[in-house]
Amino acid sequence: MKKVSLLPLGRQPEIKTNARVLDALLAEEVGVMMACGGRGLCATCHVFVEEGSESLSPRNAREDRTLGRLSGTRPNSRLACQARVCGEGVRVSLPDGLYALDRKDIESLIGKRARTAILHPIDGRVLVEPGKIITRSFIMQLNDVDFQVNDDLADDA
Repeated sequence: MKKVSLLPLGRQPEIKTNARVLDALLAEEVGVMMACGGRGLCATCHVFVEEGSESLSPRNAREDRTLGRLSGTRPNSRLACQARVCGEGVRVSLPDGLYALDRKDIESLIGKRARTAILHPIDGRVLVEPGKIITRSFIMQLNDVDFQVNDDLADDA
């Protein structure tokens, strides 16, 4: 069993050796949307590895490709669904913001101010900055989300 530190939550779930960082997030009920079902095709499980990157499996081609599409990545960016925990000392933090998955989930928020950044689930770009009003044009940017994820799945088949 290995412990993974989740920052800034201050939690350290134990997961099996070679389990994914995603499994640690799910064990602590962190709201990770997994728009692609944990296949490394979307941005909704993007994390920053603050310490212990040597205790994780290396990045694979799919992860490199997906991270290459994201805005807001850093050299320590990983997809939690692709990073397997092989050793101790892994500490991860989450990007600021919430990933939007479906326009239906957001429609009730039209006219309200975003409490935190709302991020696109495929490329991670900020759709609505904190404090800005959520508009119908924001929701229109989500019309193609399902289509894009399905295209990526077909490319990797």
